[in-house]
Amino acid sequence: MVTSRELGKTRLPLWAAGFVVLICVAILGLSAWREWEARNADLRNAEVDVANLAHSLIQHADDTFELADTILVGLVHRLELDGTGPDTIAKLQTYLPTRRSSDRIRGIFVYDETGRWLATTEHVDFSTLNNSDRDYFRQHRDSPDKGTLIGRPVKSRAGGQWIITASRRINHPDGSFAGVALLTIDVAYFAKFYARFDVGPNGSASLLNNDGIMLARSRDESGAFVGRDLSNAPLFREWKSRPTAAVYYFKSPIDGVQRLSYYQRSNRYPLMVLASKSQDDVLAPWQRAAAARMTFVLGLVLLIAVIGCYLVRQLLQRQRIAQVLVAKEANFRLLAEQSSDMVTRIGLDNRLLYVSPACVRITGWSAEELVNTSSLAGIHVEDMERVEQAITALKNGDAEEARFVYRQRHRDKGEIWAEAALHVTLASDSGAIDGVVAVVRDMTEQKDLQDKLASLATTDGLTGLANRRAFDERLADEWTRARRDGTQLSLLLIDVDHFKKFNDHYGHLAGDGCLRALGRILSNQARRPADLAARYGGEEFALLLPNTGPDGCAELGEGIRRALQDLAMLHAQNPPSRLVTASIGAATSLPSQTAMDCSSLVAAADRALYAAKDNGRDRLVMSGQVLPWPAKSA
Repeated sequence: MVTSRELGKTRLPLWAAGFVVLICVAILGLSAWREWEARNADLRNAEVDVANLAHSLIQHADDTFELADTILVGLVHRLELDGTGPDTIAKLQTYLPTRRSSDRIRGIFVYDETGRWLATTEHVDFSTLNNSDRDYFRQHRDSPDKGTLIGRPVKSRAGGQWIITASRRINHPDGSFAGVALLTIDVAYFAKFYARFDVGPNGSASLLNNDGIMLARSRDESGAFVGRDLSNAPLFREWKSRPTAAVYYFKSPIDGVQRLSYYQRSNRYPLMVLASKSQDDVLAPWQRAAAARMTFVLGLVLLIAVIGCYLVRQLLQRQRIAQVLVAKEANFRLLAEQSSDMVTRIGLDNRLLYVSPACVRITGWSAEELVNTSSLAGIHVEDMERVEQAITALKNGDAEEARFVYRQRHRDKGEIWAEAALHVTLASDSGAIDGVVAVVRDMTEQKDLQDKLASLATTDGLTGLANRRAFDERLADEWTRARRDGTQLSLLLIDVDHFKKFNDHYGHLAGDGCLRALGRILSNQARRPADLAARYGGEEFALLLPNTGPDGCAELGEGIRRALQDLAMLHAQNPPSRLVTASIGAATSLPSQTAMDCSSLVAAADRALYAAKDNGRDRLVMSGQVLPWPAKSA
């Protein structure tokens, strides 16, 4: 038995290995958690930075458009009071340049109700210019709303650059449409302002309206992104369910960069700003530092693992030495007594020197009753020679192991099937063979299952006769045997007449019953052990008759036909008898006198079967196209 002390020694290497693994996993886990927290901290810091930037940018946008709104309100008020006559326009043309801001306001324009230019801060000839086609003009003309309208970015007709428009409607004293006052802001102004902020090499600051139209963007000196419609982006598709300001992670539809951003909507104007940094730019310093730290941690873990593996290996080596000593002292007895198989040790004189307790289940006798008895006792006489040869080969050194299945007598169950695996044993001092170890197990259930499977593989499930596969194999064997012995081989092919009509008229269950009845007739006719009745296919059957001449073949065929008639099974679709009948083709061959193979016998019987059908059915026809049989058998 294994003592508690020995058990503790056995578990010691496992505990040591587990401790080393635990330390390594703990170090890696803590390092990974620390790096993940550092990553999240960098992201949170970046979120604060872009949030502060967004607040600043939306305040700047509000201030800019508030200035534009103030100028437009004063301008519209003056025009509605003084009208748009020539004197007023002349004074206005002198007044407008004083309201222009060089850094924010690009230009100020006044259009009449037809879109014709009345006054502007631009130094251009506008006598032929007309802006009635602009969206903002049409919207003011069609809507009585007098609020300031911030339009989509357009290219200025005066300077050709991208501008953002802010406009208000001008009314006549009667409230009808009198024109539009327009103020423009250069898109480049916002882009230059946004360039002052450090958002990293791949970051950006954008100004958009609430419809998702890009008004201005940093790093866009050419205006390539101005006016782009981003309304299908997730941010705008979920616009109504989102707060007015929040952190937003997204993959930019403009340049495909994964961004960390903060958006802020204006409370006064239909605008929003989106301040963003590239997530890769934000995490780049962390990645470099994390790579250095994790390299150090992995090196430390590898060192601990190497040292731990060395210690565990030493412990395992000591344990293996101890196990070898215990195994020699126990002489494999512990394993043998715990095994469900019967373990025996056989001496050179074939006497049982040791028998494990499982012998009671395998043989029915106890170990005390079997020790010092012959190892060959109880083996079936037909298997004895094979078992003796295997044991002799092992003891003579011709083989080191052997395995075989044999029949063994059981005290209570009678005869069982057993499987034995035998190995030689060597003397510890000389290394010479001093006996055999045999491991025996009960194989009765497995053998029965194998026999059942073999039977199922060669038996027709409906009739219980041999199936086509078994018939083909037996035909080849009997043909070879008849060729060797110079004997005749006969074959009957039986086919139920109009069986499909029988099935259609009486149903498939009746059809199965009909086939089973014919199968029983064939089984009764196949009286000799070598005869084989088989279901050849569908309603076609075969009867193989070794060592049978044409007379005996014809006699058996007629017997089958008459037996089927005697059953008198009704078959309304089979005139004239209105009973179940069969057509039979018979053939006999002498394989020793022909160079053909067994298929020639089947072909001859098949031709005879078709001749029986062609000549009115319910009859037997002997083939005249096979090789002639001897005259004495004729």
